[in-house]
Amino acid sequence: MKRNIQLGTTTNITTTYAGEFAGEYIAAALLSSSTIDDGGITVKPNIAFKEVIKKVETGALVSDATCDFDPNSTISLTERIIEPSELQVNLAMCKKDFKSDWEAVAMGYSAFDNLPPKFSDFIIAHAAAQVAQKTEQTIWQGVNANAGEYDGFIPLITADAGVPAAQKVGGGAAVTAANVIDKMGLIVDVIPSALYGKEDLYLYVSQNVARAYVRALGGFGANGLGAAGTNSLGTQWWNNGSLTFDGVKIFVCPGMSDNKMVAAEKSNLYFGTGLLSDRNEVKLLDMADIDGSQNVRLVMRFTAGVQYGISSDICLYS
Repeated sequence: MKRNIQLGTTTNITTTYAGEFAGEYIAAALLSSSTIDDGGITVKPNIAFKEVIKKVETGALVSDATCDFDPNSTISLTERIIEPSELQVNLAMCKKDFKSDWEAVAMGYSAFDNLPPKFSDFIIAHAAAQVAQKTEQTIWQGVNANAGEYDGFIPLITADAGVPAAQKVGGGAAVTAANVIDKMGLIVDVIPSALYGKEDLYLYVSQNVARAYVRALGGFGANGLGAAGTNSLGTQWWNNGSLTFDGVKIFVCPGMSDNKMVAAEKSNLYFGTGLLSDRNEVKLLDMADIDGSQNVRLVMRFTAGVQYGISSDICLYS
Protein backbone atom coordinates (compact mmCIF):
# COMPACT_ATOMS: atom_id res chain seq x y z
CA MET A 1 0.00 0.00 0.00
CA LYS A 2 1.41 3.33 -1.03
CA ARG A 3 1.08 6.20 1.38
CA ASN A 4 1.24 9.91 0.58
CA ILE A 5 3.25 11.68 3.27
CA GLN A 6 3.14 15.46 3.42
CA LEU A 7 6.27 16.94 4.88
CA GLY A 8 5.63 19.82 7.26
CA THR A 9 7.49 23.10 6.71
CA THR A 10 9.68 24.23 9.59
CA THR A 11 9.90 27.97 9.90
CA ASN A 12 13.11 29.15 11.51
CA ILE A 13 14.14 32.65 12.38
CA THR A 14 15.87 34.34 9.46
CA THR A 15 16.15 37.93 10.54
CA THR A 16 17.80 40.27 8.08
CA TYR A 17 18.51 43.89 8.80
CA ALA A 18 19.41 45.84 5.69
CA GLY A 19 18.63 49.11 3.99
CA GLU A 20 17.03 51.60 6.36
CA PHE A 21 17.50 49.44 9.45
CA ALA A 22 21.10 48.77 8.52
CA GLY A 23 21.80 52.47 8.78
CA GLU A 24 20.29 52.53 12.26
CA TYR A 25 22.34 49.60 13.54
CA ILE A 26 25.56 50.79 11.94
CA ALA A 27 24.90 54.24 13.39
CA ALA A 28 24.48 52.73 16.84
CA ALA A 29 27.79 50.93 16.43
CA LEU A 30 29.95 53.66 14.90
CA LEU A 31 28.49 56.78 16.47
CA SER A 32 28.58 55.33 20.01
CA SER A 33 32.32 55.87 19.98
CA SER A 34 33.02 58.37 22.78
CA THR A 35 34.97 60.75 20.54
CA ILE A 36 32.08 60.89 18.06
CA ASP A 37 29.13 60.51 20.44
CA ASP A 38 30.30 63.36 22.67
CA GLY A 39 30.88 65.68 19.71
CA GLY A 40 34.67 65.63 19.62
CA ILE A 41 35.08 65.53 15.83
CA THR A 42 33.13 66.33 12.68
CA VAL A 43 31.21 63.41 11.13
CA LYS A 44 30.96 63.21 7.34
CA PRO A 45 28.43 60.48 6.42
CA ASN A 46 27.34 59.10 3.05
CA ILE A 47 30.83 58.81 1.57
CA ALA A 48 30.41 56.13 -1.09
CA PHE A 49 34.12 55.85 -1.94
CA LYS A 50 36.21 58.90 -1.09
CA GLU A 51 35.70 62.59 -0.48
CA VAL A 52 37.97 65.56 -1.09
CA ILE A 53 38.49 68.00 1.78
CA LYS A 54 39.35 71.37 0.21
CA LYS A 55 41.74 73.74 1.94
CA VAL A 56 42.00 77.44 1.09
CA GLU A 57 44.96 79.55 2.18
CA THR A 58 45.62 83.18 1.35
CA GLY A 59 48.55 85.50 1.70
CA ALA A 60 48.40 88.96 3.34
CA LEU A 61 45.06 90.54 2.40
CA VAL A 62 45.28 94.13 3.65
CA SER A 63 47.40 96.77 1.90
CA ASP A 64 47.50 100.53 1.50
CA ALA A 65 44.58 101.94 -0.51
CA THR A 66 45.02 103.24 -4.07
CA CYS A 67 42.69 104.50 -6.78
CA ASP A 68 43.10 101.35 -8.80
CA PHE A 69 42.27 97.70 -8.35
CA ASP A 70 45.53 96.11 -7.35
CA PRO A 71 45.49 92.38 -6.56
CA ASN A 72 47.63 92.18 -3.49
CA SER A 73 47.55 88.59 -2.30
CA THR A 74 47.60 84.96 -3.31
CA ILE A 75 45.11 82.14 -3.00
CA SER A 76 46.32 78.57 -2.64
CA LEU A 77 43.93 75.67 -3.02
CA THR A 78 45.04 72.32 -1.69
CA GLU A 79 43.18 69.20 -0.71
CA ARG A 80 43.23 66.13 1.48
CA ILE A 81 41.41 62.89 0.77
CA ILE A 82 39.27 60.96 3.21
CA GLU A 83 38.71 57.42 2.00
CA PRO A 84 36.84 55.21 4.49
CA SER A 85 38.03 51.60 4.69
CA GLU A 86 35.61 48.74 4.14
CA LEU A 87 35.21 46.66 7.30
CA GLN A 88 33.08 43.75 8.45
CA VAL A 89 32.03 41.64 11.42
CA ASN A 90 31.38 37.92 10.92
CA LEU A 91 30.15 35.86 13.88
CA ALA A 92 28.98 32.24 13.87
CA MET A 93 27.16 30.51 16.75
CA CYS A 94 25.41 27.18 17.23
CA LYS A 95 21.86 27.12 18.61
CA LYS A 96 22.71 23.92 20.49
CA ASP A 97 24.99 25.89 22.80
CA PHE A 98 22.06 27.91 24.13
CA LYS A 99 19.64 25.10 24.97
CA SER A 100 20.75 24.65 28.57
CA ASP A 101 21.73 28.14 29.59
CA TRP A 102 19.87 30.73 27.48
CA GLU A 103 16.09 30.60 27.41
CA ALA A 104 15.64 27.01 26.30
CA VAL A 105 11.85 27.38 26.44
CA ALA A 106 11.96 30.36 24.10
CA MET A 107 13.83 28.27 21.57
CA GLY A 108 11.00 25.73 21.32
CA TYR A 109 11.02 22.00 22.00
CA SER A 110 11.42 20.87 18.41
CA ALA A 111 14.73 19.59 17.14
CA PHE A 112 14.36 22.37 14.57
CA ASP A 113 14.57 25.09 17.18
CA ASN A 114 14.98 28.82 16.87
CA LEU A 115 17.55 31.20 18.25
CA PRO A 116 16.14 32.81 21.43
CA PRO A 117 14.57 36.13 20.42
CA LYS A 118 16.11 37.99 23.35
CA PHE A 119 19.51 36.58 22.49
CA SER A 120 19.05 37.81 18.93
CA ASP A 121 18.60 41.32 20.29
CA PHE A 122 21.49 40.88 22.71
CA ILE A 123 24.03 39.63 20.20
CA ILE A 124 23.26 42.48 17.79
CA ALA A 125 23.59 45.05 20.58
CA HIS A 126 26.76 43.35 21.82
CA ALA A 127 28.32 43.38 18.36
CA ALA A 128 27.41 47.06 17.95
CA ALA A 129 29.05 47.89 21.29
CA GLN A 130 32.23 46.05 20.32
CA VAL A 131 32.36 47.89 17.00
CA ALA A 132 31.93 51.19 18.86
CA GLN A 133 34.83 50.36 21.17
CA LYS A 134 37.07 49.35 18.29
CA THR A 135 36.08 52.47 16.38
CA GLU A 136 37.03 54.68 19.32
CA GLN A 137 40.47 53.07 19.54
CA THR A 138 41.09 53.12 15.79
CA ILE A 139 40.10 56.78 15.43
CA TRP A 140 43.16 57.75 17.45
CA GLN A 141 45.73 54.95 17.26
CA GLY A 142 44.70 52.74 14.34
CA VAL A 143 47.29 51.53 11.83
CA ASN A 144 46.14 50.72 8.31
CA ALA A 145 48.48 47.73 8.09
CA ASN A 146 46.62 46.04 10.97
CA ALA A 147 43.58 43.94 10.10
CA GLY A 148 40.30 45.72 10.78
CA GLU A 149 41.93 49.13 11.20
CA TYR A 150 42.63 52.34 9.29
CA ASP A 151 45.21 55.03 10.05
CA GLY A 152 44.16 56.98 13.13
CA PHE A 153 44.91 60.61 13.94
CA ILE A 154 48.10 59.97 15.94
CA PRO A 155 49.84 57.95 13.16
CA LEU A 156 48.62 60.40 10.51
CA ILE A 157 49.90 63.45 12.39
CA THR A 158 53.18 61.76 13.32
CA ALA A 159 53.95 60.96 9.68
CA ASP A 160 52.75 64.30 8.27
CA ALA A 161 55.64 66.60 7.32
CA GLY A 162 53.06 69.35 6.89
CA VAL A 163 52.64 69.61 10.65
CA PRO A 164 55.37 72.06 11.75
CA ALA A 165 58.16 70.32 13.65
CA ALA A 166 57.82 72.85 16.47
CA GLN A 167 54.23 71.70 16.99
CA LYS A 168 55.26 68.08 17.58
CA VAL A 169 56.53 67.98 21.14
CA GLY A 170 57.78 65.07 23.22
CA GLY A 171 57.77 64.82 26.95
CA GLY A 172 60.11 61.97 27.83
CA ALA A 173 58.82 60.50 31.08
CA ALA A 174 55.26 59.21 31.43
CA VAL A 175 52.61 61.72 32.50
CA THR A 176 51.87 61.66 36.24
CA ALA A 177 50.09 63.88 38.74
CA ALA A 178 53.45 65.40 39.61
CA ASN A 179 54.35 66.51 36.06
CA VAL A 180 51.04 66.71 34.17
CA ILE A 181 50.81 70.53 34.43
CA ASP A 182 54.21 70.91 32.80
CA LYS A 183 53.43 68.27 30.15
CA MET A 184 50.12 69.86 29.16
CA GLY A 185 51.84 73.23 29.11
CA LEU A 186 54.29 71.96 26.48
CA ILE A 187 51.57 71.40 23.89
CA VAL A 188 49.48 74.45 24.78
CA ASP A 189 52.58 76.63 24.42
CA VAL A 190 52.99 75.61 20.74
CA ILE A 191 49.37 76.20 19.70
CA PRO A 192 49.51 78.84 16.91
CA SER A 193 48.33 82.28 17.99
CA ALA A 194 45.69 82.31 15.24
CA LEU A 195 44.24 79.10 16.69
CA TYR A 196 44.37 79.88 20.41
CA GLY A 197 41.00 81.14 21.65
CA LYS A 198 38.95 79.60 18.83
CA GLU A 199 35.55 78.35 20.00
CA ASP A 200 36.00 74.78 18.79
CA LEU A 201 39.63 74.38 19.87
CA TYR A 202 40.15 71.33 22.08
CA LEU A 203 43.03 69.68 23.84
CA TYR A 204 42.35 65.98 23.19
CA VAL A 205 43.98 63.86 25.91
CA SER A 206 44.30 60.19 26.79
CA GLN A 207 42.60 58.85 29.90
CA ASN A 208 45.82 58.59 31.92
CA VAL A 209 46.57 62.27 31.24
CA ALA A 210 43.04 63.25 32.32
CA ARG A 211 43.30 61.20 35.53
CA ALA A 212 46.68 62.73 36.35
CA TYR A 213 45.30 66.23 35.76
CA VAL A 214 42.27 65.63 37.99
CA ARG A 215 44.50 64.34 40.78
CA ALA A 216 46.92 67.23 40.39
CA LEU A 217 44.08 69.71 40.77
CA GLY A 218 43.02 67.80 43.86
CA GLY A 219 46.14 69.01 45.58
CA PHE A 220 48.68 66.35 44.71
CA GLY A 221 50.62 68.23 42.07
CA ALA A 222 53.26 70.91 42.14
CA ASN A 223 53.04 74.44 40.70
CA GLY A 224 51.42 76.06 43.74
CA LEU A 225 48.18 74.05 43.69
CA GLY A 226 48.25 73.68 47.45
CA ALA A 227 47.62 70.60 49.55
CA ALA A 228 43.85 70.99 49.53
CA GLY A 229 43.49 71.40 45.77
CA THR A 230 40.75 73.12 43.81
CA ASN A 231 38.30 74.94 46.08
CA SER A 232 40.02 73.17 49.02
CA LEU A 233 38.05 70.00 48.22
CA GLY A 234 41.01 67.66 47.72
CA THR A 235 40.11 64.55 45.72
CA GLN A 236 36.40 65.37 46.08
CA TRP A 237 36.58 68.41 43.85
CA TRP A 238 35.71 66.80 40.51
CA ASN A 239 32.33 65.28 39.60
CA ASN A 240 32.85 64.32 35.96
CA GLY A 241 32.29 67.86 34.77
CA SER A 242 34.14 69.73 32.05
CA LEU A 243 37.87 70.39 32.26
CA THR A 244 39.98 73.19 30.82
CA PHE A 245 43.68 74.02 30.77
CA ASP A 246 44.87 77.59 30.28
CA GLY A 247 41.52 78.42 28.70
CA VAL A 248 41.56 75.45 26.30
CA LYS A 249 38.73 72.95 26.61
CA ILE A 250 39.83 69.38 27.36
CA PHE A 251 38.29 66.41 25.55
CA VAL A 252 39.04 63.00 27.10
CA CYS A 253 39.51 60.28 24.48
CA PRO A 254 39.19 56.69 25.79
CA GLY A 255 40.63 55.36 22.53
CA MET A 256 43.81 57.42 22.66
CA SER A 257 46.90 55.56 23.91
CA ASP A 258 48.58 56.67 27.14
CA ASN A 259 50.72 59.82 27.33
CA LYS A 260 49.33 61.33 24.13
CA MET A 261 47.68 64.70 23.48
CA VAL A 262 46.46 66.53 20.38
CA ALA A 263 45.47 70.18 20.12
CA ALA A 264 43.14 70.93 17.20
CA GLU A 265 39.81 72.41 16.22
CA LYS A 266 36.87 70.04 16.07
CA SER A 267 36.07 71.47 12.64
CA ASN A 268 39.50 70.33 11.42
CA LEU A 269 39.09 66.66 12.42
CA TYR A 270 36.84 64.40 10.34
CA PHE A 271 35.33 60.95 10.68
CA GLY A 272 34.04 59.63 7.37
CA THR A 273 31.71 56.72 6.77
CA GLY A 274 29.23 55.38 4.24
CA LEU A 275 26.85 55.32 7.19
CA LEU A 276 23.58 55.35 5.27
CA SER A 277 24.74 53.79 2.02
CA ASP A 278 23.25 50.62 0.58
CA ARG A 279 26.48 48.72 1.18
CA ASN A 280 25.85 48.68 4.94
CA GLU A 281 24.36 45.40 6.14
CA VAL A 282 23.46 43.93 9.49
CA LYS A 283 22.14 40.40 9.13
CA LEU A 284 21.28 37.63 11.56
CA LEU A 285 20.95 34.50 9.44
CA ASP A 286 19.64 31.12 10.58
CA MET A 287 21.44 28.59 8.37
CA ALA A 288 18.95 25.74 8.96
CA ASP A 289 17.03 26.39 5.74
CA ILE A 290 20.24 26.84 3.77
CA ASP A 291 22.55 24.00 4.79
CA GLY A 292 20.54 22.10 7.42
CA SER A 293 22.91 23.07 10.24
CA GLN A 294 22.11 24.57 13.63
CA ASN A 295 24.37 27.52 13.00
CA VAL A 296 23.43 31.18 13.08
CA ARG A 297 25.56 33.85 11.45
CA LEU A 298 25.80 37.55 12.22
CA VAL A 299 27.11 39.80 9.47
CA MET A 300 27.90 43.51 9.63
CA ARG A 301 29.46 45.58 6.87
CA PHE A 302 30.40 49.24 7.12
CA THR A 303 33.03 51.79 6.17
CA ALA A 304 35.04 54.12 8.40
CA GLY A 305 38.08 56.39 8.25
CA VAL A 306 39.52 59.63 9.64
CA GLN A 307 41.31 62.62 8.19
CA TYR A 308 42.08 66.24 9.07
CA GLY A 309 42.10 69.34 6.94
CA ILE A 310 44.86 71.85 7.75
CA SER A 311 48.10 70.28 8.99
CA SER A 312 49.56 73.51 10.34
CA ASP A 313 46.61 73.90 12.73
CA ILE A 314 47.40 70.71 14.64
CA CYS A 315 49.75 70.12 17.59
CA LEU A 316 50.87 66.74 18.94
CA TYR A 317 52.34 65.66 22.25
CA SER A 318 53.80 62.19 22.01
